[in-house]
Amino acid sequence: MRTIVESASPALAIKFVQSITIRWPGMQALHPFFAFLLSAALPVLSLAADPRHVAEAAGDRCEAAAAETVRQMRGDDALHVEFIRRSVEPPVGGEADVKGEGAYRGAEGAARRFSFRCLYHIAPDTTSGVVFRDIDPPRTKTDTDARWQPDLSVLSPESCETAVATVLKSKYPRVGRIAFGSDSRKLRPASSGRTAMEGQGSVERAPGMNLIAFSYVCEFEPRSSQVVLARTAP
Repeated sequence: MRTIVESASPALAIKFVQSITIRWPGMQALHPFFAFLLSAALPVLSLAADPRHVAEAAGDRCEAAAAETVRQMRGDDALHVEFIRRSVEPPVGGEADVKGEGAYRGAEGAARRFSFRCLYHIAPDTTSGVVFRDIDPPRTKTDTDARWQPDLSVLSPESCETAVATVLKSKYPRVGRIAFGSDSRKLRPASSGRTAMEGQGSVERAPGMNLIAFSYVCEFEPRSSQVVLARTAP
């Protein structure tokens, strides 16, 4: 006998599949393991069938991961986290790249904007590679320090942090989250007329592992302001 099921929703289909037992001539009813596997796969199959569902799930999961990273890094300064915009690239190889912007603020003070990026894995419905950066400059206590400073209009902290993220991903192939502490950025003169940018951040070396602190340094070429060196420690 053949049974055809037209399900109004994945939830109803799961309930039906979970009630299935299969009988072969001369055999007892099979263990419902097959039904369990099929019911577990139905939500993923339903998600993959509609690109709009993929984009919505990718955006929601990555925003949740980014919000958690912001709260871990900023503590009481990020009691409230909201998102302004996001974009989801078409999936490639079962993964979708998500970018976006948001803002966070504490109990007092103005909101501070940030950008984020992460990778959404469709089949396991998980995220990895969360990178978070502050967009607005840090609030400094005083601007009276007249020590040497290069022309900030031609230097890009984001270029430095992108280069550092590449180094960390090479060092930790299963990297989960990367967060940069923009308040820790410092500039100093380097060799050959270059400008060096130093800073600190934290990295999740693999999903589920504790965040560890790291320091980094980038060097900018004086004429083009391109990053020519990036390294991290440890």
